[in-house]
Amino acid sequence: MSIRHAMLALLTEAPKYGLQLRQEFEARTGEVWPLNVGQVYTTLQRLEREGHVETDDAGRDGAQKRYRLTADGERELHSWLRTPPQAGPPPRDELVMKVQVAMRLTQVDVTEILQAHRRRIIEEMQRYTHLKADAAPEDTGLGLVVDAELFRLEAVVRWLDAADARLRSHPTLPASAPPTDTSLAADGQESRPTRPARADAAGTRR
Repeated sequence: MSIRHAMLALLTEAPKYGLQLRQEFEARTGEVWPLNVGQVYTTLQRLEREGHVETDDAGRDGAQKRYRLTADGERELHSWLRTPPQAGPPPRDELVMKVQVAMRLTQVDVTEILQAHRRRIIEEMQRYTHLKADAAPEDTGLGLVVDAELFRLEAVVRWLDAADARLRSHPTLPASAPPTDTSLAADGQESRPTRPARADAAGTRR
């Protein structure tokens, strides 16, 4: 999420102080994404250096400065809104990595790992569902945030279900497991894997 562009969007309405921008950002996103005060002022200072915002209160500290949007800032905001997110490799999803690791450990039940995460995500979905039910109908900002999170969590649950089905259908040996039986035979020689018997066209094994 681009905090800097959210600041620019709020400034399209009127000039505002830093604390005011922080409060309005949190209120309009349903307080799902709390902002640190220092983060707000660091972002505003950067936007001012870039010429996207300006202030007449040069001699005052950050809390007393009122910022307003410049023409360059308005162009930057509209350009950002119309630019698709940059495509790239899939992110390193921690949950996917945990499952990848668990399936290689002989002492870990990967199915239990999947179900544990599934239960936790379902609980999180229930929390967001209650939050949505308690929200005022006119609180569109909160509704959008909650809907987006519910859709994201639902996708994670679907992936967990698919992963469970895939692992049950195609169980894999842990990376540390030997591919063949190398135990010693009765004569002291290492046993060798036997070649499967071939079948002729009539189905007779030989």
